[in-house]
Amino acid sequence: MSAEKLYFTEDHEWVKIEDNTAIIGITRHAAEELGEVVFCELPEVGALITQADECGSVESVKTVSSIFTPLSGEVIAINTEIEDNAAIINESPQDDGWLFKLDIADMREVDDLMSEDEYETYLDATDESTEEEEED
Repeated sequence: MSAEKLYFTEDHEWVKIEDNTAIIGITRHAAEELGEVVFCELPEVGALITQADECGSVESVKTVSSIFTPLSGEVIAINTEIEDNAAIINESPQDDGWLFKLDIADMREVDDLMSEDEYETYLDATDESTEEEEED
């Protein structure tokens, strides 16, 4: 999927849009920060979720991290493979490790998301501010 047009959030989710469907997962950066993922709680198929709402969680050996939906809509599919093998998220976070698919309610919300370049800039700025905090 990495060759496709992806969108990103500050909460480290990615979105790939195909027609009116959003495929959503956590970014490679998030997977690396979490470490070994051992469990993933996903929204239920049929659930109506609103942009930026918490809709699940990813649990690693280090921590539990919330999943926030990048777009509003109805959940139309979940990745059942990660229910049995959550490590797929670490192995392929932006491909086989997708979390759920959403029938998009409002395509205008895509404008609130970052491009890949904007996300990389955001990560760089976040890394720099973290380094400055550590120096203080």
